[in-house]
Amino acid sequence: MRGKEKQNETVKIIPLGGLEQIGMNITAFECQDSIIIVDCGLAFPSDDMLGIDLVIPDVTYLKQNIDKVKGFVITHGHEDHIGALPYVLKELNVPVYGTRLTIALIENKLKENNMLKTTRRKVIKHGQSVNLGCFRVEFIKTNHSIADASALAIFSPAGVIVHTGDFKIDYTPVFGDSIDLQRFAELGRKGVLALMCDSTNAIRSGFTASERTVGKTFDSIFADHQNKRIIVATFASNVDRVQQIINSAYKYGRKAVVEGRSMVNVIGTASELGYIKIPEGTLIEIEQLKNYPPEKTVLITTGSQGESMAALSRMASSIHKKVSITPNDVIILSSTPIPGNEKAVAKVINELSMKGAEVIFQDTHVSGHACQEEIKLIYSLVHPKYSIPIHGEYRHRMTQATLAKAVGIPKENVLMISSGDVLEINEEKGQVTGHVQAGAILVDGLGVGDVGNIVLRDRQNLAQNGIIVVVLTLEKYSNQLLAGPDIVSRGFVYVRESEDLLDEARNVVNDAVEDCLARHVSDWGKIKNEIKDRLSDFLWKRMKRNPMILPIIMEV
Repeated sequence: MRGKEKQNETVKIIPLGGLEQIGMNITAFECQDSIIIVDCGLAFPSDDMLGIDLVIPDVTYLKQNIDKVKGFVITHGHEDHIGALPYVLKELNVPVYGTRLTIALIENKLKENNMLKTTRRKVIKHGQSVNLGCFRVEFIKTNHSIADASALAIFSPAGVIVHTGDFKIDYTPVFGDSIDLQRFAELGRKGVLALMCDSTNAIRSGFTASERTVGKTFDSIFADHQNKRIIVATFASNVDRVQQIINSAYKYGRKAVVEGRSMVNVIGTASELGYIKIPEGTLIEIEQLKNYPPEKTVLITTGSQGESMAALSRMASSIHKKVSITPNDVIILSSTPIPGNEKAVAKVINELSMKGAEVIFQDTHVSGHACQEEIKLIYSLVHPKYSIPIHGEYRHRMTQATLAKAVGIPKENVLMISSGDVLEINEEKGQVTGHVQAGAILVDGLGVGDVGNIVLRDRQNLAQNGIIVVVLTLEKYSNQLLAGPDIVSRGFVYVRESEDLLDEARNVVNDAVEDCLARHVSDWGKIKNEIKDRLSDFLWKRMKRNPMILPIIMEV
């Protein structure tokens, strides 16, 4: 009887983000009366999201089913996996499970938001499991560009789902052990229903190089530039990279400074927990830089993605309070530009080069994500019935789908899904059976979700076409025109050189108002629409431009 029951059980996989872009990873798993959520990340705004600071996932579905939600299970501590937690936990106060460094980084965020007391969190070691409703989740050691990354084996009544998280296979990691391939193989031998695998690097052939190769490159750069100051920009979260820079600094007798708020936070947390070993006396405060000759120092800083407010960009544009770039500097960019950041990175490189500094960005970075051969290896070990490519833009996931077919997964078992889809799978079948609300919530300053598509469209319109404000005063009851219409323009034309155009525009508005009053139109909405229509027509004919027109009527 038990076997029959199991066959009919299905598990629902509901991605709420992370499938259309790199970032904002969050997936719900639902079975019987339990929901668990893997990761809760943010995305950074695209160029057309004017004024937006962050993008977080829409968790309406989870709020509607809050009584089923058992907790968040977090694969690792990167922003695109933990960044939205402070926002989402305010709406769903459930426990958070993760490995030691991951939980410590989440606690930093909770502290900033005064949520430490109200949020339950639990540290799980690699190899341990946690029971959440009808699910059991086991944490499996993987390698990534941040320590303590995990894959998850999710045991459900319908079968086992393996979620790789972000991973690479590094046989010689800088800190800790290599990925636990043995466990993946054991799970594969027992039978895995579905594999949800990272696609970020699926379009790159071969293997991702070991993190240690970067250490060798740093060593040779330090050896070649012993009479210059060295500045290295990398991701704040890449603790192993910082470790290798510090190793090279120590070897060549340099003092190291960590600069940039996020970098200081992560490195502080990592050294407290023993994930980074800094030789006594190697790390100094930025204020102490002036006590050492420049060629005896190395700065480790944020800003490798050209972010305008990060330390490196501030140095490049001469607005950093404590560091000025000189021709005696060698700057190492230890990262590749995230898609969309290429322009910003190029701008910073140009600014640094103009100051006479030497910029090195070849061979100073290895990815934290698996290339094609590593993805194939995981498939060969896990032998899943279904392949569900995750973590990446459509083109990345599509390439992984091709790899899955190449290693023998039948075409109909490779499931390409989108955010919001409800995928139901069991041993018999796997298909999308519905859709839930999903999407992006925009965060602007302290406002969460108060800027939507309409406001964004207005901002884009204002940015592209400017605004014209028409002000007029009508007498109460009689609707006589007492003053105006006056026209104020911003970002449309330079007023002093366009007086004739604005005079004509004023006449157009005047005529529109006169017509309305002659027809005894007393509804102000109609008068405003008439002003908008006529002025819009006039400006389009004269200038081929469509500014935003804002009529304001006052009554006296």
